[in-house]
Formats: sequence, C-alpha cells, structure tokens
Amino acid sequence: MDRQQIGKDAEQKALQYLKKQGMKLIDKNFHCRFGEIDLIMRDRDQLVFVEVRSRRHRQWGGASLSVDFRKQKKLIKTASYFLSQQKGSNLPICRFDVIAFEANQDNGSGDSCPVWYKDAFRPEATF
Repeated sequence: MDRQQIGKDAEQKALQYLKKQGMKLIDKNFHCRFGEIDLIMRDRDQLVFVEVRSRRHRQWGGASLSVDFRKQKKLIKTASYFLSQQKGSNLPICRFDVIAFEANQDNGSGDSCPVWYKDAFRPEATF
C-alpha cells in the first residue's frame, strides 16, 4: 500500500472514530494556498481542526511528534483562512486536535488504535 492510501485510510478511520465520539463533520481535506486540513469537525460549540497522522514505524519519533512547530503554523494559517471564508461575524471557539495512529499499536485485530490529542496546540493569538 502506498503512502497516500495509508493516509486516506487513516483519515477515514479517524473520521469514524470522531463521529462515534459525537462529533460532526464540517469539511474534509480542506485545501487553500497555505496548506490542507484533514478534517474540520464540530464538537458541541467548538470548531475542531483535526490533523491525522499515521506511521508504520517509530523512526523519527512517531506520528504525533511529526506535527512539529512548522506544521502547526501551516495548520493555523490554513484554519485562519477557512474562518475568513465563513459567513457571519460570530466566530466559534476553535481548537486543534491531532489523531495519531502509531506504529505497532493495535487493538488485537491488527488495526491500529487512534491516539486522540485534544487541544494539541494553540495559536499565539486566540481565535
């Protein structure tokens, strides 16, 4: 399986997992000139920007550690652009979550279990 397919599968698993947690999908694979956000979800009164990461092995620190400061800045810029495109003046409370599928971590069926980092990082300026 190639890298893109592994990423798509991880995003689909993350989406199913978050829906089971009561979250609702707003947008998927939102693209703009600043970057991409894998999932945009609603969790009650919060808008949640979700980065999904998957790693087959733990070289270079694993899935969750791959969301480094540079990646965080890109996600924040992309989320700001998304918000600027929304109609209405009332911006929701926003947060950034990371769903990581780490190598060699499964639920006994061979499927890796998601590790959910709620409010994983924050922008310097509050939304």
